[in-house]
Amino acid sequence: MGVVQKLDEKITLEEGAGGEEMINLLKKSILPFIEGRGGNVDLGVRELDDGAAIRLNEREYLVVTTDSHVVKPRFFPGGDLGKLAVAGTINDLAVMGANPKALSSGVVIEEGFDKDELEKISESMGQTAEEAKVPIVTGDLKVLGRGETDGILINTSGFGISSKLTPTSGLKPGNKIIVSGTMGDHGMTIVTNRENFESSIKSDIAPVHNLVRGVLEVDGVTAMKDPTRGGLAAALNEMASGSEVGIKIKREKIPVTPEVRGAGEMLGIDPLMIANEGKVVIGVEEFQAEQVLEALRDHELGKDSEIIGECTQNNVGKVILETEIGSLRILKPPRRKPIPRIC
Repeated sequence: MGVVQKLDEKITLEEGAGGEEMINLLKKSILPFIEGRGGNVDLGVRELDDGAAIRLNEREYLVVTTDSHVVKPRFFPGGDLGKLAVAGTINDLAVMGANPKALSSGVVIEEGFDKDELEKISESMGQTAEEAKVPIVTGDLKVLGRGETDGILINTSGFGISSKLTPTSGLKPGNKIIVSGTMGDHGMTIVTNRENFESSIKSDIAPVHNLVRGVLEVDGVTAMKDPTRGGLAAALNEMASGSEVGIKIKREKIPVTPEVRGAGEMLGIDPLMIANEGKVVIGVEEFQAEQVLEALRDHELGKDSEIIGECTQNNVGKVILETEIGSLRILKPPRRKPIPRIC
């Protein structure tokens, strides 16, 4: 009997870009070996949500999330690696419906890394956490030899309490889809800086928990997602697939600044497929959509919010985009040619 030889497959950049390839890698090479459930875990790693939910009692959940940050360049208009590490993890908690309570931080540094740069990043982390009123309460530090990592990597974990979860999988047919502001700002900032383009674009990095808190005071929110890696396209596809609904959106309703749109046309990058770091995608019952929109626009971070579409019973698991000229096409999650180290 012949021996079946396993192919010596290697990880590719596409498999970390937040699109189909990453989901396939997780399902094939990681999730089969991790149970992720047990005890009071109501949402675990297999749900591929922005965090896990552990039931504490009949009314409350402990929400836990973790994220690793390797942005390049480490300093850019609107933010830096430190601010990103703190805000990004707070936002993952917020879109799960949690009130963020505390963060942990693990820092991996390459031998020879500049201490002044480390202190600037650390100061930014501390300032962002203080302004958000979410303390960094514990952490870890490792130093690797030269060439064993690229400068610095920061992992942050977050812990929050929720009385009403708003998972990716919570959408229902008829729900309206709302975005809390302009799309593509963070990703386009990173790309234009790498390419040394003169641009007024700056990252949208910001903790969104206070914005979300105001939204949750309005009844009717069914699901939330932060459109980071893979941008709005990846977020909507994950929501459609996880909720087993179709989503139809109108391109003309999606807010994009003229600067981001112009840079995208020049670089061949769709603003809907590139990261945001201070925005939220929200599913809401139709009868409450206008009230949620009003609550968003009352906050500085939500002043550009728009209702961009709705959930449908047909085209389950797919996102249908109506273009400016009225034609329809499937908006797929990003594939191929990823832009690495954006978040």
